[in-house]
Amino acid sequence: MDDLDEQAAMDATRGWVIGMVIGLNLCPFAHRVAEAGRIRYAATGAEDAEELLAALKTELSALAAAPRSAVETTLLIHPRALANFSDFNDFLPEADRLVRRIGLRGVIQVVGFHPAYCFADTPTEGAENYTNRSPYPMLHLLREESISEVSGDPAALAAIPRRNIETLRGMGLPAILARFHASAATSGDSPLPPAATDRIGRNQ
Repeated sequence: MDDLDEQAAMDATRGWVIGMVIGLNLCPFAHRVAEAGRIRYAATGAEDAEELLAALKTELSALAAAPRSAVETTLLIHPRALANFSDFNDFLPEADRLVRRIGLRGVIQVVGFHPAYCFADTPTEGAENYTNRSPYPMLHLLREESISEVSGDPAALAAIPRRNIETLRGMGLPAILARFHASAATSGDSPLPPAATDRIGRNQ
């Protein structure tokens, strides 16, 4: 994958954030961060789990060192690694162990998104899977501090997944797919400012 392909992956992901995540209010906190340009979109050319762990370590350290006023959260996109969802799912505990190993437990957490994401005991094409389906395999690096700031109302926080499922089921699969594909294809129409730090990585 060349730099152009990786840029396209970042552009598609940005469009997905705007059209799906913000457009459907799947994450009530995303609009504020995106509007401020504090989402870091990073694409890596990693081709396997080992290379992806190295890239993840770099991004974890960068996010921990960056001021929140510059970078609130990071989306690490890895189009060439772990295309199979089962392999991706098996990788997530490795990501959590890395967070602990480098001393960032309680500081940053890693959440997985994947084109074939499927929750346990959910049909493959169940609408709820689209809360975590993204154009490319991706790791969301999320500051724990960001979560704690909005967790003053635990009931409201806990209600988000249920509300998202209701939203998506209410839309129906054809409408979800239409919006999903359209959003990933129209990132150039974004009304939001450019991301603070787009980066294309090369197996870092």
